[in-house]
Amino acid sequence: MYHLDRNLKISAEKFPQQPAYVFLDVSITYAELDRKVDLIAAGLAERGIGKEDAVALLMDNRPEFIQAYYAILRVGAAVVPMNPSYTPREIEFLLSNSKAKAVIALSALEPVLSPMKERLDHVKLAVYTEPVNNELSLKQLESGYRYEQPEKDENDLAVILYTSGTTGQPKGAMLSHRNMASNAEALGILLELEARDRMVAVLPMFHVFCMSVCVNGPIRYGSTILIAPRFHPAEILDLIRTQKATCFAGVPTMYNYMLQLQAATREDMASIRVCCSGGASMPVELLHRFEEKFDVKIMEGYGLSEAAPATAFNPIRGVRKPGSVGVDIPGVINKVVDPEGNELPRGEVGELVVHGPNVMMGYLGLPEDTKAVLQDGWLYTGDLARMDEDGYVYIVDRKKDMILVDGYNVYPREVEEVLYQHPAIIEAAVIGIPDEMHGEAVKAYIACREAVSEEEILSFCSDKLVKYKVPRQVEIVNELPKNSTGKILRRSLRTS
Repeated sequence: MYHLDRNLKISAEKFPQQPAYVFLDVSITYAELDRKVDLIAAGLAERGIGKEDAVALLMDNRPEFIQAYYAILRVGAAVVPMNPSYTPREIEFLLSNSKAKAVIALSALEPVLSPMKERLDHVKLAVYTEPVNNELSLKQLESGYRYEQPEKDENDLAVILYTSGTTGQPKGAMLSHRNMASNAEALGILLELEARDRMVAVLPMFHVFCMSVCVNGPIRYGSTILIAPRFHPAEILDLIRTQKATCFAGVPTMYNYMLQLQAATREDMASIRVCCSGGASMPVELLHRFEEKFDVKIMEGYGLSEAAPATAFNPIRGVRKPGSVGVDIPGVINKVVDPEGNELPRGEVGELVVHGPNVMMGYLGLPEDTKAVLQDGWLYTGDLARMDEDGYVYIVDRKKDMILVDGYNVYPREVEEVLYQHPAIIEAAVIGIPDEMHGEAVKAYIACREAVSEEEILSFCSDKLVKYKVPRQVEIVNELPKNSTGKILRRSLRTS
């Protein structure tokens, strides 16, 4: 049976003295973590939190996130992870939509959350990382109260993950223990995780990428989690070097920032045996430059919140194809289909659909939205892709990001790949803009390490792209907008 809470119990039994995590040079063993989770779970149960309740978790990367996350699961409730940097309006919407019965949050958020607790009748309990204004702290929540552990099933709701809401309000993807735990297990198999591994957790823990790859995966295999409170390239390389990290997971932007560090050397990443990248497509030029500088291999994968998240991954052993997101992960099937749902021949572009134990239960309270993306057990991802003869998946672009110039399809990623080849360009993003003559035109936003003219960029692209794909406009910016994981946000450029 797949169950996240059971994974922690098993690792505590098999590897009791193995460090579960290290944070600011303080570590805790698996036996100690399991005991702490039991105490917090008892405190939650004593205050009426149990099966089928939702508990919001608003924290940055810290040990308390892992403790609270597993305690919520242990009492049979569902975790609702939230970005603690959200605006009060965003937080209140998610609390209201999820009908959260409790909230566990950073102490700094008490002035924001207390008025909401008064307004939202369903929020019965608030707990903070530290004592604040006579409110309950996590330490005070720890209880010797003996509670009856609920019967648990792998199909019970474990996590409600709110999608970024590119259109309208965010939607809560409901993920069961089977969804989450099967993905943690598969990722561990792919990354060949063992108890001796040390995984850097610098991606936000409230995001599914970190949750599955850097937290749930390592806990399943008894590995040590190296918790980084924030991403700063020099600090992360220092953490990798001093803590002898063996695994690193990041988004392309993180790899780009580390690559730009002049003082960084191969010795900084000498202990790393595997890097993985996800969250956004990695430009092939960036991948090659990073690997050359640090002498490591980056294994690119693909996922989405609705699939807990991974569906494809480049294998550590066997053929790795730069530019592709790899092949089916264990237990999961990817295929490329036409608008009618028919599988397309290899090499043709269509929508990527996914089938497996990781596919979500549906969107919370949104049956029509659920029906639109879940059809006959297949999850329609909204991503355009092609598959080669060996079954490797190549993400072409988001369906909604495709640009139509004179009836021709232009995929932003193809243009961005060319822009990244220019030696002056650090970051690039491409969008479509309205054009009276051609329907749409291509516009590029670039951040550069040195002065460069628009004419030079256009000339560079003209040598490598057919005329209708060449940007009509180039805007040079200091930095491109990004979300909490460091993924470049094209939608923010469209509204700027």
